[in-house]
Amino acid sequence: MIRIGDFRVDRVLEWEGPFVPPEELFPQYPAGLAESIRHWAGDLLEEGDQRRLRMSFHSFLLRTGRHTILVDACCGNGKERAARPQGHRLNTDYLGELARHGVQPEEVDFVMCTHLHWDHVGWNTRRVDGRWVPTFPNARYVMARREYQHWDARHAAGDPALHCVAFEDSVLPVVRAERAVLVDDGHELDHGVTVEPCIGHTPGNVVIELRSGTDRGVFCGDVLHSPLQLADPSLSSRACWDLDRSREARIAFIERHADTGSVVMPAHFLAPSAGHIVRMGGAFGFLPVAGA
Repeated sequence: MIRIGDFRVDRVLEWEGPFVPPEELFPQYPAGLAESIRHWAGDLLEEGDQRRLRMSFHSFLLRTGRHTILVDACCGNGKERAARPQGHRLNTDYLGELARHGVQPEEVDFVMCTHLHWDHVGWNTRRVDGRWVPTFPNARYVMARREYQHWDARHAAGDPALHCVAFEDSVLPVVRAERAVLVDDGHELDHGVTVEPCIGHTPGNVVIELRSGTDRGVFCGDVLHSPLQLADPSLSSRACWDLDRSREARIAFIERHADTGSVVMPAHFLAPSAGHIVRMGGAFGFLPVAGA
């Protein structure tokens, strides 16, 4: 648990472990990068010959004193994700983990996904009596309008991509249940909690900025997948909609938050998953905050 002014933030873990080789995730990955930053980033690669990049899949639970907000809803249980075996037909204790942080599904007021990729929307829904229904029955599911329109159009065109499969089982049921709220740039989700554009990873990608007193924080989703992108901010992932725009947005994001004291909270950094971006020579590093 960490504090950002009057706000409380907890990390709700779904799973973590080896994912894919760094060269598969980052097409321009320079050999030896992970080893070169081990002194501050820890062991990012699994042991042995596989050399897969270790990643975390987690949500952040934000309690403002007025509302309980879940940010990035991970992969979900029982979802058909054959193209990504690590997320295929999962059976995790995610809701138990949420309960261990003192929150039941019906107590969540808002669910906010920084973008609508499969590993950020999965727990939007769960299967009940053969149907996908909202997991958090009293929540409003807040989505960036630009992001929703992009995936809605692709889904309507019959695109078989994994993210469109996820749109069908994890986004549209929320819309049909009339729990979705589409918002534009600058939307204030709660006092001191605003939605800001950071386009590149997806066409409607957003970050969620926090302000409480003099403290600042930001949930940045996949603007940063890995500490590797602090050591080399030019690295865009294969999952990015536009590699060049993603690179530009990431570099601007890093420059804006470096050495400012802002608490940066990416969706896939291993624990501790919240910290400060700091300059390290000609690149950047990540200094974890206490409690993260």
